[in-house]
Amino acid sequence: MDNLTHTLSGIVLARAGLGRDLPHSALLLALASNTPDIDILTGLDSSLAYLHHHRGWTHAFAFSPFVALFALPLWAWFARKHKPSPRHYAAAWLLATAGVLAHHLMDWLNVYGIRLLLPFRSDWFRLDLVHIVDIWVWLILLMALAIPALTRLVYSEIGAKSGSGRGAAWFAIFLLAAYFGLRYETHARAVAHLDSRLFSGHPPIRVAAVPGPINPLTWTGIIETRHSWHIVDVNLLRPFDPDSGLRFHRPGLTPAILAVRQTETARIFLGFSQWPVYRVVPAPGPPGSLDVFIHDIRFGPPSDMRFTAKFSVSPDMRVTDEQFMFGSFGGGLNR
Repeated sequence: MDNLTHTLSGIVLARAGLGRDLPHSALLLALASNTPDIDILTGLDSSLAYLHHHRGWTHAFAFSPFVALFALPLWAWFARKHKPSPRHYAAAWLLATAGVLAHHLMDWLNVYGIRLLLPFRSDWFRLDLVHIVDIWVWLILLMALAIPALTRLVYSEIGAKSGSGRGAAWFAIFLLAAYFGLRYETHARAVAHLDSRLFSGHPPIRVAAVPGPINPLTWTGIIETRHSWHIVDVNLLRPFDPDSGLRFHRPGLTPAILAVRQTETARIFLGFSQWPVYRVVPAPGPPGSLDVFIHDIRFGPPSDMRFTAKFSVSPDMRVTDEQFMFGSFGGGLNR
């Protein structure tokens, strides 16, 4: 999820009472809920390095207590007036670990995925329930903070004592659970639509339903058959037409693709990509020169050039250039 969602989640957990006996618990949970994303620093090397390391060891269950330590120095600076004891530091560390685990839960819900079992296994886990940026999650979390602010304003006018905001925080938590439950149900229905149809006359080998940022009833279906890949809109309120979307031919393991797959860029990209689509096109230069593209179609059709690795291949099937690009942000056909 995005960092605003992680920050608001930490504050709402504190308002709900998590760490209520610890000074500046909201600050600590907000910090800890963002700490796993320190892997963004790997992007200073290259975008490929960031792709390789993002949601890696800083997002693994086994490393969560260690990652939580990064949130403590800034908390300690703000809490210094309270002269925290060793017991406070131990409690702060446990609270920060809870914030890190909340980050992992949020990232597990979306389509990007998370490598929860490192260093034991490098599998990507993802539920595909919510978009990386989900407007409804923002609104629910912001509501939990806005309601107490409004009540304090009203109570100050009438001279009454305002509440702590715990009720609003718990209401937001229950509302989020209901929203994720709705997403789970509609996702299952979208996947069932895709699984039960033929695409260009062929049954699917595997399917996925990718969420959009707003409407839980509309999904982007991605489908792999023996001969092609498909991207199609799924609207649960309308009849589903499996042939209404985009279709991409599977070129097979051509010499150019085999050469590309030996490169470091392809190895890292294919280690991340759950839905790689290959495209081979003639390139400028000597006759027989080719450009090979690998797109992860979870993030949009190949024409959008999101999450794409590009390779230049010479006529004698040598890779002369390789690069990775994130492209513009977005997701699927439902934009």
